[in-house]
Amino acid sequence: MTKEEFRKNAHLLVDWMADYMEDKEKYPVTPNVRPREIYNQFPNNAPEEGEAFAAIFKDFEKIIVPGMTHWQHPNFFGYFPANNSEPSILAEMLVATLGAQCMSWMTSPAATELEERVLDWLRDAKGIDKSWKGVIQDTASTATLSAILTAREKVSQYQINQKGFQGNEKFRIYSSSHVHSSIDKAVKIAGIGQENLVTVAVDSAFAMVPEALEAAILSDLEKGFVPLCVVSALGTTSSTALDPVEAISDICEKHGIWHHIDAAYAGTALLLPEFQWMIKGHEKADSYVFNPHKWMFTNFDCTVLYVKEPQYLVNTFSMTPEYLKTQLDAEVNNYRDWGIQLGRRFRALKLWFVIRTYGMEGIREKIRKHNQLAQLAKSWIEEHPEMEILAPVPLNTICFRYVDSSKTTEALNLTNEAWMQSVNQTGRAFFTHTKLDGKFVIRWVIAQTDVEEKHIVEAWGLLLEKLEAFHRS
Repeated sequence: MTKEEFRKNAHLLVDWMADYMEDKEKYPVTPNVRPREIYNQFPNNAPEEGEAFAAIFKDFEKIIVPGMTHWQHPNFFGYFPANNSEPSILAEMLVATLGAQCMSWMTSPAATELEERVLDWLRDAKGIDKSWKGVIQDTASTATLSAILTAREKVSQYQINQKGFQGNEKFRIYSSSHVHSSIDKAVKIAGIGQENLVTVAVDSAFAMVPEALEAAILSDLEKGFVPLCVVSALGTTSSTALDPVEAISDICEKHGIWHHIDAAYAGTALLLPEFQWMIKGHEKADSYVFNPHKWMFTNFDCTVLYVKEPQYLVNTFSMTPEYLKTQLDAEVNNYRDWGIQLGRRFRALKLWFVIRTYGMEGIREKIRKHNQLAQLAKSWIEEHPEMEILAPVPLNTICFRYVDSSKTTEALNLTNEAWMQSVNQTGRAFFTHTKLDGKFVIRWVIAQTDVEEKHIVEAWGLLLEKLEAFHRS
């Protein structure tokens, strides 16, 4: 492709992107395709000769777009969002064009120093202690693994990194029974062993019970285990339950245990001063993670890990062979030493674009609006005689289900699953589920960048329409 052809095709793509952003509501939220249907539309062998861009783009529109789930659709209410915005997309285009590998200060000074400054902005805006420092990683799974590895090395005085496991380590990790599956994966990768992940009881709001945590720690100490790390959740994946950070921090501080706060989704709410009570006591913890790519209108992927004492993180991951050494290493942050990856994308640019375009107040306005819309939808569900809410709604995730006192839990689970699937199959909205106390519940997450009241009104109408159809069948 010549530079002139690139210019022409780039304009074509930008026009398509702008049209997509304007028209994304016109697409079905989820595609109506069967497994292998898309795969079978591609040739068996890679092309030997180059093809015209027009042909490639035609197939993109014909094959790829109809097979996509449209995560940016205002009626996407499933999982947690991976929402983007116009300034974030533009920044991604520049990042791809620059093609920088930002592993160290020397490889891209502006990328390193922008990252530090932008993360200081967010730290202060979220009410996190000013002594903490941040680093951008790809996902919360990687950040949490980094925190657990750091806790492991701090306790072992970096001997596991140096010598490997000696066979006499008896580490324990603690989290609530509602914590994210990335914790299970992290303990396996870190060599702790999934059997050494202790799940702590939760209360009626699905938040960790501090007394149960301390009892588990004391029991393990008596058995000769070494309590290594507690992962608390500031917004569990199932229901956005809020673990009591301060009480957990006190317990961890008392027993000398690393406390990692997983605020992957709900952490964005800390940008609202009225929600900063959720982080009370964090200054006694050790690390904290949140995802701007979940609710801060920044393209996936972009995760921020804050640590109270960065030297433990750096000492865990630092590898400086001769070919990476520079004369300025003692004066700068080389973020390759702050996590698992050596190679790093210039993720700070999109955060900078988003923050400067919206301003902090503009971001807060959107978050508040999402919370208000969730409270409106919650009121509809509460008023409906055949529905119930099964978890508190501190933010913008509602866990609800259809109820019928004449049916067993198992029968209600099947009915609610069929109800949700009937809604999703229309392509007009998309919900996902969880189970709380063995009950199948539908999760309604209202957090898309462009979601408006009209969208939740439409979704509510669709839910009622499909529920009525069940009554008639």
